[in-house]
Amino acid sequence: MARLVRSIRTDMADESRAAGSGARMIQQQGVQDGIQVEQDGDQQVSITRVHVVSPLGEQNTGKPMGTYITMDMPQIRELSRDLYEKACRMLARELENLIQINDRDTVLVVGLGNWNVTADSLGPRVSSHLMVTRHLHEYLPQEIDDGVRPVCAIAPGVLGLTGIETGHIIKGVVNQIKPALVIAVDALASRNMNRVNASVQLANTGIAPGSGIGNKRMAIAQETLGVPVIAIGIPTVVDAATIVSDTIDIMIDSMINQSATDSGLYTMLSNIDRDEKYQTIINLLEPYSGNLVVTPKETDEIVEYLSKLVANGINMALHKNIDAKDVDRFIQ
Repeated sequence: MARLVRSIRTDMADESRAAGSGARMIQQQGVQDGIQVEQDGDQQVSITRVHVVSPLGEQNTGKPMGTYITMDMPQIRELSRDLYEKACRMLARELENLIQINDRDTVLVVGLGNWNVTADSLGPRVSSHLMVTRHLHEYLPQEIDDGVRPVCAIAPGVLGLTGIETGHIIKGVVNQIKPALVIAVDALASRNMNRVNASVQLANTGIAPGSGIGNKRMAIAQETLGVPVIAIGIPTVVDAATIVSDTIDIMIDSMINQSATDSGLYTMLSNIDRDEKYQTIINLLEPYSGNLVVTPKETDEIVEYLSKLVANGINMALHKNIDAKDVDRFIQ
């Protein structure tokens, strides 16, 4: 029987390497293998900036050349107000650093995903919480402050709801309104259970919706739209194989810690190839679970909470007269 092989399901750049060879966390600072890594932040919000700087880096990450910023917030699921406001400010700062357009240029924010599926509804929820102002610039220009940028938003749905490739809808809108920048917001998949509903990724290379769960659609990127695209995403699901693999890893590590270092059991457990073990689990589960991905039971509450966090970050980054004191002020 042919051996089933499937690449790691993840949208997170710092978890990725060449397809089929597993996933790892890219954490070491410096430049190596075509990848430049920077660490920032603190224990509450740690920031990893991965710069893919060469074709070798593309090969090692499976990602196009560009900048990928991951904010890990392990305590955000506790719904702390102080951490929420801090994360909004830090997200706005990181997004501002990626934006390379003039203050008066129009920005289109696209909320990708299916609003009928909670784990996939992050994008549409964010678009509903944004401070949209393009129509005011057009019809009430005298009422607009200098610090308010023209911003518009769309939630185009998914192919299964509209019968239209999402990328084609977005391209049609871009051709009509001619924004200087598109910001695409989408739910992601992670290779790490601890990152589900607890991390934010930004990238200046665009996004391929559904790629993290093996359902890749037309890329939303500068190459397809003709304008720069910044992607913002939060992992809301994890592959079922990851849960099994991580559970086995915990068991292996526990047994290693309890074994004598000169024992045969210690040697055997220490020599287990974790990537090969993960691929074996995928092959065993594939006939039974198919494309099974899992999300926590409290997803309804946390996705709404996180959608407001992302919307605040976008609002503060795009409009100069909105700052930390205005967190949630423009959220409906």
